[in-house]
Amino acid sequence: MQQSVFEHMQQMGHEQVVFCNDPHSGLSAIIAIHNTTLGPALGGTRLWNYDSHDDAIIDALRLSRGMTYKAAISGLNLGGGKAVIVADPSMKSEALWRRYGKFVDSLNGKYITAEDVNTSARDMEYIALETEHVTGVPEYMGGSGDPSPFTAYGVFMGMKASVKKALGSDTLSGKKVLVQGVGHVGQYLVGHLIEDGAKVYIADINSEKIRQTVDKFRTVEVVEGNAIFDMEFDVYAPCALGATLNSDSIAKMKCPVVAGAANNQLADENIHGPMLIEKGILYAPDFLINAGGLINVAAELDGYNRERVMGNVEKIYERTLQIFNLSETEKIHTQAAAMKIAEKRLQDIANVNARM
Repeated sequence: MQQSVFEHMQQMGHEQVVFCNDPHSGLSAIIAIHNTTLGPALGGTRLWNYDSHDDAIIDALRLSRGMTYKAAISGLNLGGGKAVIVADPSMKSEALWRRYGKFVDSLNGKYITAEDVNTSARDMEYIALETEHVTGVPEYMGGSGDPSPFTAYGVFMGMKASVKKALGSDTLSGKKVLVQGVGHVGQYLVGHLIEDGAKVYIADINSEKIRQTVDKFRTVEVVEGNAIFDMEFDVYAPCALGATLNSDSIAKMKCPVVAGAANNQLADENIHGPMLIEKGILYAPDFLINAGGLINVAAELDGYNRERVMGNVEKIYERTLQIFNLSETEKIHTQAAAMKIAEKRLQDIANVNARM
């Protein structure tokens, strides 16, 4: 890490970073709180076997910043936070989650956790034994369970809006869509796409996830990882880890639309946002269209109502079109347009708070 943690925090506008260590349970975690102007920071906990602690820190900082924008643009009264646990996913245990839950509880509600990559509603149940500051717990505990279906539905809404803007109609019937990453969210998205008549291609580094998806959806075609940018598609849907939109991949892309569930898809938003515009590719900002899961777990805090959640997730469609129109009007890339709207809300509420 060329810059110190403090320098990264200052550059990205973070309020707090908490390092958690417990050798008995094997816990090594980082909780990043980006901004609490709108309310407590809500964001999932990601479990990943990072190559280094520096990589984990950068991921936590980038992800938590994205959560601030995601909550702000979705109209939620929540701030942005995220946590990462550095571990092999196969090594997670009750002891690890409960010790982590105690660390979350020590923040006294400033950070509320939820599911993310390699975590589940069952894991949230263990955390809930140690803190009330957790969402996405199983339905039998009064929670909403797995948020993945809502994330996928929001991405589907954003994708339909993107196709309408780029191709003139929001139907995906007959469209070729590549879904890169077929975990929980990716598989639910595949289901929506097939139901709408799309021709779906899938790619994933995990052969078991590929097998599960092919068994569940017989009509999908598998694309090997090295070939995904050699083919022509109508939509590229990155649904795995971030930074797949970089100088190398964008140069190779043969698609008019990018709309997926992964966080931080742009390796560098200041370089690759404009690069997509120059290439003629319409990009649906990730924190805009993948907000369905956050909208769902946030609803647990006010008394959960599934119909209300679905209605709020469907608003992603119109929000996406609004962002595209702003991008055109102000001649800025779509990520910048989405950030502008989110930042205006943050500044407006900060001004209100300052007058109280």
